Amino acid sequence: MVDLRSPSLPSRSAVELFGDPSGDSEPLWFKKSSFLRADFDPESYIADLRTFVPLESLGAELRSHLATLKSELVELINRDYTDFVSLSTRLVDVDSSVARMRAPLAEFRDKVAAFRIAVENSLSSLRSGLRQRAEASAAREMLERLLDTFHVVSKVEKLIKELPITVSIGPNADLVHVEKGILSNENSLHPAENGTNFRVTQSILLERIASEMNRIKFSISNAKDLPFIVNLEKRIQSATELLDHSLGNCFKDGLEHHDEDAIYNCLRAYAAIDNTAAAEEIFRIVIVTPLIQKIIPYNQSQIIDGSSSDELEEYYQKIRQSIKSDCKFILDISSIENSGLHVFDFLANSILKEVLLAIQKGKPGAFSPGKPTEFLKNYKSSLGFLAYLEGYCSSKSAVSKFRLQAVYVDFMRQWNIGVYFSLRFQEIAGALDSTLMAASVTPVDNLYSNQGKSQILTLKQSVMLLESLRLCWSDDVLVISCSDKFLRLSLQLLSRYSTWLSAGLLTRNAAAEDFIYVIHDVGFLVAELRGNFLTHVLQLLESCSTEVLDLVRRSILQAVTSLNDTLPIVKNSMVEGIAERSFEDLKQLKGITATYRMTDKLPVRHSPYVSGILRPLKVFLDGDSVVYLNKELLNWLLYSTADRITGRYYEMAADVVNLARKTESSLLRLRQGAQRRVGASSDALDNNISNTEKICMQLFLDIQDLLEFAKFNDSVLLQGCIALFFNIISPAFSACYFALNYPCI
Repeated sequence: MVDLRSPSLPSRSAVELFGDPSGDSEPLWFKKSSFLRADFDPESYIADLRTFVPLESLGAELRSHLATLKSELVELINRDYTDFVSLSTRLVDVDSSVARMRAPLAEFRDKVAAFRIAVENSLSSLRSGLRQRAEASAAREMLERLLDTFHVVSKVEKLIKELPITVSIGPNADLVHVEKGILSNENSLHPAENGTNFRVTQSILLERIASEMNRIKFSISNAKDLPFIVNLEKRIQSATELLDHSLGNCFKDGLEHHDEDAIYNCLRAYAAIDNTAAAEEIFRIVIVTPLIQKIIPYNQSQIIDGSSSDELEEYYQKIRQSIKSDCKFILDISSIENSGLHVFDFLANSILKEVLLAIQKGKPGAFSPGKPTEFLKNYKSSLGFLAYLEGYCSSKSAVSKFRLQAVYVDFMRQWNIGVYFSLRFQEIAGALDSTLMAASVTPVDNLYSNQGKSQILTLKQSVMLLESLRLCWSDDVLVISCSDKFLRLSLQLLSRYSTWLSAGLLTRNAAAEDFIYVIHDVGFLVAELRGNFLTHVLQLLESCSTEVLDLVRRSILQAVTSLNDTLPIVKNSMVEGIAERSFEDLKQLKGITATYRMTDKLPVRHSPYVSGILRPLKVFLDGDSVVYLNKELLNWLLYSTADRITGRYYEMAADVVNLARKTESSLLRLRQGAQRRVGASSDALDNNISNTEKICMQLFLDIQDLLEFAKFNDSVLLQGCIALFFNIISPAFSACYFALNYPCI
């Protein structure tokens, strides 16, 4: 019967699934094979397991494994113990056995040693033979090279003898040739065609000779000291001279007649013998020198003193035209792809070299930085000319090669930019410094005819600063390669102007009008430098990296911020200047005490000094320079000045009243003591008005008149003055006023 209670699938015990902790089975994480690995490391093994296995469990498992290994070792020893013990019984007559085995082994060793000696002798002989064979091969190779050199030298001499003989047909006629001593007969070619054929034939033959000469140089490169080569040196030298002479004449002839085929072959010949300098020099002398001397004469017989200036732009224009019409053909030939003529640099070593020589001899003043304006024009014109020459380069690598030429470096070294900047520095910085050294600020001419125009500068010092800054970055002054120096100069100019404002100007007791000009100009300069000036500078340096542009922007803005930080100092100095003038009249306030001391006189009108307290402020507001202040700044200046004046007024009035009270209290005590001694009544004294009350009455009248005087200006000033003046009126002043029935304000 089928047991319905049992499942249809075979069941698995819990021990199979989870392991039996009480049994001998090892856990899944414990691998015995790990101990047998060659790279087993106990520390790393424990470090890997301790992340998920407690150290106690690991230690217990290792101890269990050790016990198992020990028991297995004991079992192995016990299993083979009988064989180990019986081994000693079987070892009988071992010495005789060893003696019998030793004899054949010794014989075999002797045979091996003898064979080794024979092999080494054979190997030595073989190596000696191979060495002799290599030496013979090298000698044979050298001999073949020497023979080849001899044959090539003979071949070159033969080819040189086969060069056509040139015959001139008249002074201006083309060249014809005589080959192998036979003159052209009447059936020969037309003279022009004949001359062309001659040049081409000669150039082809010269190219072939040049290639053979190149073979000679290669052949003798490693055999210079051999007697055979020494004996050939005279012949090789003679052949070289003949080749150079013939190749030079052929190349000159090809240049004079613009024979491109002959020129191409001659250039290949020069490239083959690695003598590019000779071709470049011949082209300079034959073609470039006459052209440049027509434009810039530099021979003493050609120079006419005072005939022209040292400006180079006009000469460069003519040189460009000459290059385009008379030199472009060879530049095109030397730039033909896969021609091998890229080794020539006619731009630098022929054209630029001759131009530099002509300027040095014919226009030496062009390089002089003593005239900065002309020097900069010539420098920029020269850079433009170099850029024009670079336009003939076929690739970026060609441009780089052109700029690395010694002539190019020498040409750029002629322009002493360091001296030029020093002169410009003295010119620009000196002009600003001399302006700032003036005894006082100097308004610009026709200043008041421009009233109401906020987009102007009012002081010559400020105008000179802005002109100097703009001059640093103008096209007539700036050299881009020295832009870092001109940036530093700009920052120095701003720093010098800021120092003049914060230190020099404030120590001269300048008038309030001067401070108005300074405040206006600083505001205008800050706006201009942060706007148009900064934009112009960044546009000039747009080719620089983003990091450089950001550094330039932050440096200029930081300098402008430093300039703007001088405004609070200038404003406070102007307020102090106006207030100090008012303080001269305030000093008369102390005379009130003497006026009412020991007298029955009562105050009935304000003091004379009151009208002079705000007069400096009124004079300031009536001045023509106020138009250069905006309304917000003007209100601030009025309020600050009024606050400064009334603050001092309050301090002086309080001191006068307090001193009067102390004096009166002392006198009152003395009088009361005297009256008590004589028994007199104090009623009469009590009914009198004290000096302190009289002083307070006078001060109140003065304050009233001061408030009336303040109404001369707009409501903003009036409100500020009234608020401040009412703070001056102490309770004692107003109490005296009401007690005497004075009219209320």
